[in-house]
This record gives sequence, structure tokens and C-alpha cells, in this order.
Amino acid sequence: MVFSSIIFLTVFLPCVGILYYLVPKWMRNAVLLLFSLLFYAWGEPRYLFLMIGSILIHFMAGLLLERTQSPKRKKAVLVSAILLNLGTLAVFKYERMILNGIEVLTGQTISFMALALPIGISFYTFQAMSYLIDVYRGKTGANHHILSFATYIAMFPQLIAGPIVRYETVQKELDDREETWEDLSEGLNRFVVGLGKKVLLANSFGSLWDEIRLLDGSSLSTADAWIGLVAFSLQIYFDFSGYSDMAIGLGRMFGFHFSENFQYPYESKSITEFWRRWHISLGSWFREYVYIPMGGNRRGVARQMVNLLAVWMLTGLWHGASMNFVLWGIYYAFFLILEKVFLGKVLVKIPKIFSWLYTMFVVVIGWGIFSIVDMKKPLDFFAALFPFLGRVNGVGLIHNEAVYRAISYSGVWVLGAVSMTSLMHRLMQKSMKRFPYAVKIAQLFGTAALLLLCIACIVSDTYNPFLYFRF
Repeated sequence: MVFSSIIFLTVFLPCVGILYYLVPKWMRNAVLLLFSLLFYAWGEPRYLFLMIGSILIHFMAGLLLERTQSPKRKKAVLVSAILLNLGTLAVFKYERMILNGIEVLTGQTISFMALALPIGISFYTFQAMSYLIDVYRGKTGANHHILSFATYIAMFPQLIAGPIVRYETVQKELDDREETWEDLSEGLNRFVVGLGKKVLLANSFGSLWDEIRLLDGSSLSTADAWIGLVAFSLQIYFDFSGYSDMAIGLGRMFGFHFSENFQYPYESKSITEFWRRWHISLGSWFREYVYIPMGGNRRGVARQMVNLLAVWMLTGLWHGASMNFVLWGIYYAFFLILEKVFLGKVLVKIPKIFSWLYTMFVVVIGWGIFSIVDMKKPLDFFAALFPFLGRVNGVGLIHNEAVYRAISYSGVWVLGAVSMTSLMHRLMQKSMKRFPYAVKIAQLFGTAALLLLCIACIVSDTYNPFLYFRF
């Protein structure tokens, strides 16, 4: 089940919302947990017991960490739990990649179990690991109530695609939260805005990208390649940021305040800034639990470079069990190191338009590396992007079909260009200060109209993928 589905919008969400607010407060976690497990079982019933097992193991490990006095035993508990998590990811997510590597090294053919990837396993596994590490460090106490802890791990708003919620962020709200009409209203509005990003923008750009990525090299122009790659860049942004908006909105409807996961990353003037604005919860997770424990920037420039390279290779692997994701991580590590060494000082001094153009060029090419596995012929695609490198086939720089594709999506391009910036947010804030009541009324009717438009689009169109389900 996905948030942008008719069954979720018309059946699941109304049922959980109505029942949640009808029952006494002491029963609301139970309602959330019950519907969260149902939500997960809808998509992956086979792996419901994997989820329940993960909840029980991490709950008991947290209690053991809190009660164990011996530093060595505490460390042993933590290491064992982390190894169990990494082993689970290795089996379900990286089995094929690992065995392929062994085949290359040994020359022996190895059979695969070909297990389906449990939805959201990377998200809830990292969330559970952060909980145990924080308990080990003494930053938070262990949760002593299994119902409360299970709700934290399995909560459906952020279960399958984040944001990765730190336990300390919602610790108080798990046991004592106050749901207000303001939270319900703002949460619903945030959810519908995210739904609009996903249905109206991400799906439109995704349709264009699908059309271009499947072209043969002989029929792919340079204009096609760039149009397709920019379309994918916008698809993945509106897809994932839209889902994050929906998750944050849903959380707020139930009294939880999740941290922001995106801060208009396509306004960035450097790659360093871009990764402070994109998938913030994942970046902070790797910084807090990998980069800083490795030494961060405290042990000299050379060690910092090694740490950055290691973290970004792991970041790439987190996104998928394929070498293109590792290459994608190395690619970003290169530019982050470059900016730390000297380029960052240059970008601050030059006109902002040039630093923005540099950032967007690097990001768009990065999405090309990221999406290699989706392309019909990756080498032909990249050759089309850079015809001056000696491309020998294809249809040249531009042709009529490329012009038609660009023009036919012109409305979506304009809406996407505006929506990827903070322009509308800033205008809304200014208007709210001057005309608060008028803005609230307009927002109410706008939210209702946008919801109806999204539902109409979902009903009439079968194209409704979600990119981050595979991670």
C-alpha cells in the first residue's frame, strides 16, 4: 500500500483517523500499531514476522544495554545487535551483490536465494540501530513499554520511506502527546501538498523519463538525453520530498512532530550545501553514527578525506546493491573533498548563479549515475549527453521529437521549476502576516481542490511508481 493509492486515501486513512480519535488516549498507540502492522502486511505479508522479530529483539537489547553495568558486556550487546542488523540487510538486500563478487573472485557459479526485498527495511533497520546506539551512549533511556516501542519502530507514516526518526525526537510524544485541531489541520494540509508533489509532478516527470530512458542510442539526441535526465532529477525530488511531506503531515495528524527531511535542495550553491538539504535524516544518521565515530574532521585533512570516502561509499550502498550506487557515492565524495580542500572557498566568491549552475550540473550528472540500472543502454545515453567526446551514432544534438517532448510538458516544467524553490513558501509566509484569515480560508479550499484533483489523477492513470520503495 502506498500513500498515493485510492485504497489508502479512501479506506485506510479515514478508518485509522476516525478510530484513533474515538478511542481514549491510552489506547491510541495500540490503534496506531495495529494499523501500522496491517499497512505493512498489505504490501509484504511474508515479512510481517520479520518486522515483529526486529521489534522484539531491539526492545530486549535496549533493556539489556540499560541494565548491564559492565562496559565490555554492554559493548558486546551493541555489537551483536548491529551485526544482526547488518546481517539481515546482507541477506535480504545485498545477497546477489555479495555472491556475484565471490563468483568473480573464485570462478564458481553460486545459486541465489532470490529473496524479495522487504519494503522499508533500510529505513526501519537504521532507525532501530540509532535507538540502541543512543541507549548505549546514555543519550536516552531504554523504552520499558513494548507497545510504545513497537509503535516507534512500526509507525506507518514513516515506516517504509522515512524520514529516519531518532528516538529522542519522539520519545516524549510516544507516551504523552497532545493532539490539537491546529496539528490536525496543518498535518492534513502538509499531507495533501506532498500528495500533489507525488501525483501531479513526480508522476508526470517520471512518465517523460520512462519514455526517454528506453530509447535506443540510434534514436537518442543530445536534447533528449538532457531533457530525460533533468526530468528524472525532478521526478526523484518530488517523489521523495512529496513522500516525506506526506509522512510528516500524517505524523502531525496523530500528534507527532517529525524533523524535516528536505529543505529546497535545488537552491543549493555547492554540493556540501546540497547534502545538508537533501534527505536530511539519512545524512545526519551517517554523520552521527559513522563519520564522527571514525574521527570526522578531527584527525587531519588526509584522515577526513578517507572518512568522507568511506561514508559516501556506504551511503551509495544504502541506496542499492549495485555498483552504480557505489560509484555514485564515490562521485559525491570526490566533489565534497574538492570543496573542503579549495573549491568551497572559490564558490563563495564567485557570482551565485555560477555556483548554482555548477551544483546543478554535478547533481544532474550524479542522478545519471544513480539511474544507470534503469537505462536501456547506459553508454549510449552518456555519449548522447556529451557529443563532443566523439559520439558516432544517434540523431545529433536535437530533433523534432525532442522539441515535441519539451513543449508537450511545458506546463509541468513551469510548475516544477517554481515548486522546487522556496518562492511559494516565502510568498505564503508574507501573505499570512498581512492577511492571516484570508490565507487560511484560501488554504482550506486549495487543499480540498488539490486533494480532489489528485484523486481524479490517481483514478484515471495507472502510472504511480514510488522510487524509494526499492531502498
